[in-house]
Amino acid sequence: MKYWLKATPLLALAMLLISSCGRNDRNSATNWKMNDTKWGGFESKNGYDGQETPPNMVLIPGGSYVMGFTEEDVPYDWDNIPRRVTVSTFYMDQTEISNDDYLLYMSWTALAYGESYPEVYRDALPDTLVWRDELSFNEPYVQNYLRHPATKDHPVVGVTWTQANEFSRWRTDRVNEAILIDKGIIEPNPAPQDENVFVTDAYTNGQYEPTIRKGVKDYRTGGDRQVKMMDGILQPEFRLPTEAEWEYAALALQGLQENEKDENYTDRRIYPWSGTGMRYQRHDKYQGQMYANFKRRGGDYMGIAGKPNDGASITSAVTENYPNDFGLYNMAGNVNEWVLDLYRPLTTQTLNDFENHDLNSFRGNEFKNIKRDPVTGQPVEKDSLGRLKYEYVTDEEAAQRDNYKKGRVYNYLDGDEQSEAEYATNEHTLISDKARVYKGGSWADRAYWLSPGTRRFMDEDKGSRTVGFRCAMISLGSEAEVASNGKKKNRFGKKIKKRRSRR
Repeated sequence: MKYWLKATPLLALAMLLISSCGRNDRNSATNWKMNDTKWGGFESKNGYDGQETPPNMVLIPGGSYVMGFTEEDVPYDWDNIPRRVTVSTFYMDQTEISNDDYLLYMSWTALAYGESYPEVYRDALPDTLVWRDELSFNEPYVQNYLRHPATKDHPVVGVTWTQANEFSRWRTDRVNEAILIDKGIIEPNPAPQDENVFVTDAYTNGQYEPTIRKGVKDYRTGGDRQVKMMDGILQPEFRLPTEAEWEYAALALQGLQENEKDENYTDRRIYPWSGTGMRYQRHDKYQGQMYANFKRRGGDYMGIAGKPNDGASITSAVTENYPNDFGLYNMAGNVNEWVLDLYRPLTTQTLNDFENHDLNSFRGNEFKNIKRDPVTGQPVEKDSLGRLKYEYVTDEEAAQRDNYKKGRVYNYLDGDEQSEAEYATNEHTLISDKARVYKGGSWADRAYWLSPGTRRFMDEDKGSRTVGFRCAMISLGSEAEVASNGKKKNRFGKKIKKRRSRR
C-alpha cells in the first residue's frame, strides 16, 4: 500500500506528460493530429532548437544603420550617398577564406570531376599570375603563395567573383553532407564521381541516393525517408554577403551601444573600430600597434626592420590583426572582399527616392526556378555534375506579378524605362553587367579605402592579388531570440510558448 501511495503522484505526472504531448501534436488551427500515420502522417516539428551556427561563422544581429560614406568622398564619385537601410540578422564568416580552405575545394573538385570534366577543375583555379608586376620581383609569390604551407592561413587571392560564388555553392553541399554523416544518417563517400556526388538540392528532391545508415521517420508510411529541408537539419545556402550586409558587419555599431540613446547611435565610425586613427589606443602592451594591414604611405607597406607597423609586407594570416566588435577579422585591410552586388553608381540615389527598397537592399537579382517537367511538375533529371537544373524567370512569366515585373532586374530604376534616365551601361563606360562591387581595402591600399563606406568595382571574371572573399548565410527564425542570446523569448522578455489546440 505504501508503495502505491508513493507511486501514485509519479503515475499522475506521467499521465499528464503523455496528455500534454498529445496536445502538442495537434494542429492549433484545426485540431488535426500531427505526426501520426493514422491521421495521414502530416508533420509538424516540435522541439526545434533553432539554426545551428555554421562552421567559421558569427551571428550578426540585424538592425538599421546609415549606409554610405562616413568621410570625404575623395574621388568625387558620389556613388555611395548616405541613406538609412535595415539589414536582417545573418551569419558571416569570422575570417576571409584562406588558401587552405580553397585548396580543399580544388582537391575535391579534381577528385570528383577531374577525370571526366577537367574543365571544371581548371575553372576553379585562382589566377596566380596576379602577383606579376612589370617593375617588381614577385615571381616567388606566383610559384608559392597559394600552395606553400607557410601561407596556408593567408587569404586566397586571384579568385574571381564567379569563382567565389562557385566555392560558396560547393561549401553548402560539403557542410550539409558532413551534417548528415556526423548525425549517422548517411555513410561518407570517399570517392565522389561525376553525377554521383552529394548536392543538397538534388538530395532533398530525391535525385541523389547515398548509402544510408539510418533514415528519418516517415509518419506517412510508418517507415524511413531521406532528410528534407523542413526537418531543420540541413543548412541554407552559403553565398557572398550583399554590400549592405558587408558594410553593416564591418562597422559593427553594436560596439557603440554605450552611446546608444532612444534607438539611435549618437556616434559614428569611419573604420571598423572606434576613433579616427589607425593605431590601437588602449593603454596596454598593444598600444600604438596598427589595427589593420594596409599601405601607410608611398613605399611603406610594413614599417622598418624589426619594428613593422602592421606586421606584413603583403597579406597576413586571416586571424591576424584586431577583430571588430562582431568578432570579425580583417574587415579593413589584408585583402579587399567581393560582395554579391552588381555595381551601379546611381543605386544609392534609387534607395533614397524609393522607400520600399530599404530592407536588405541589393542590386543584381536574376530570378530563377528549378526546371520542372511540364507534365508531372517534378524536377527534371539532374545534370552530369549531379546538380539540379534551373531556368531563369522570363519577363512574360513575371509580367502578371505585383512585386516584380522582370526576371532580370539589373537596371531597375537605374537607366531603364522606369527611371527615365539615360545611362550608357555596356556601351560607353567601364561599368557593365559584369561589374561587381568589392570593399574593405587591402595590404596595398591607403587608409582611405579601409572605411566600410568606400566601394570599388571589377569585372566578375577577373581576379586581383588584393581581392579575396568571405561567405554569408541567412539566419532563419525569430530575431527576438537573437536579441535574447538564443533564448526563446519575445521582445518583451516573455518565454515563447507553443500554441496549443483544444481537445
